Amino acid sequence: MLEQYGHGGDLVTAAETYGYAKEQFIDFSSNMNPWGCPTSVESILTETWKELVHYPDPAVRKLRQTISDFYDVPVESILVGNGAAELIDLTIRAIVPKVTALARPCFSEYEEAISKINRETFDIYLKENNEFELQESDIQYAANYCDLFFLGHPNNPTGRLISQSVLQLLLNLNHPIVLDEAFIDFVPEEKQVSLMNQAYQSNNLFVIRSMTKFFAVPGIRLGFMIAHPEWIEKIKSLQVQWSVNTLAQSIGISVLQDHPYIEKTKNWLLQERLWFTNQLSGLDIKVYPSDTNYLLIQLPPLNDVKQLQEKLAHRGVLVRDASLFKGLNSTFCRIAIRLREHNERFISEIKQVLL
Repeated sequence: MLEQYGHGGDLVTAAETYGYAKEQFIDFSSNMNPWGCPTSVESILTETWKELVHYPDPAVRKLRQTISDFYDVPVESILVGNGAAELIDLTIRAIVPKVTALARPCFSEYEEAISKINRETFDIYLKENNEFELQESDIQYAANYCDLFFLGHPNNPTGRLISQSVLQLLLNLNHPIVLDEAFIDFVPEEKQVSLMNQAYQSNNLFVIRSMTKFFAVPGIRLGFMIAHPEWIEKIKSLQVQWSVNTLAQSIGISVLQDHPYIEKTKNWLLQERLWFTNQLSGLDIKVYPSDTNYLLIQLPPLNDVKQLQEKLAHRGVLVRDASLFKGLNSTFCRIAIRLREHNERFISEIKQVLL
């Protein structure tokens, strides 16, 4: 199984299974920026190696200041981590909820973090007839049974932002809320829809961000979170010392200063998502609305996602089996939006394998 470690993007398993070299695959199973990492990353790698004889800054001072300046949030409200995954785990360990509400389908690491502290989840099943958009009624009902909401904004694998009305309801409930904003960088109105500015002023709101998806550096592991300074101190006390290495800190500082790369990515996605959606819809594939750089699709009748994944992989194209997300069945698939030439290849290949 390609997702034997719980995620897409496992090129090593794909290469071992299907006989291609890693670089021969076109990977639609991993939601990285298809433009590749900013050019500044190469210079960081060639220049920073001399610093590796020293320990990294345990306080991550320069990167925290860069994040503070870029997003206009207080530096004391920022904690940098070894990817968003570490921060998800640390936040759950710090809050220690009894019951956490999850909107299914969702990123598997939320439940994994909760299971590590032997606590329960309350499942909110997002409905197809609402196009997997979280509803106010869902929140009102779940609030009776949980003491924490852990939600993707946008959600993975559906790609949907939480509406402003639902966000406002969540904030009014007085329940602790963790928002995973790992893919919100791709949204043009990012600063308007993100809740980072509310998080540092609240005792109940935690916003987690990834720096690896938008800047295409998943191998470096880098993320950060925004919360009230008192919570940041508590969560940091659970973090392993020197969690964020020297290369990651330097790369984080560099990429946030690459404004042309940021603007290019956001402009590209608006056009390419529309084109790709239209092409897929023309194949009798149901494409659910997405606010970010991946699409949840439902295959035409008689098609099974595992069979589709197998057939495409033999052709050097990887997709994410979305039936592995709790709340979705064997007709669902998640695909990243890539550059036009790759998206055209995908359309050509899937035409050959659909029943």
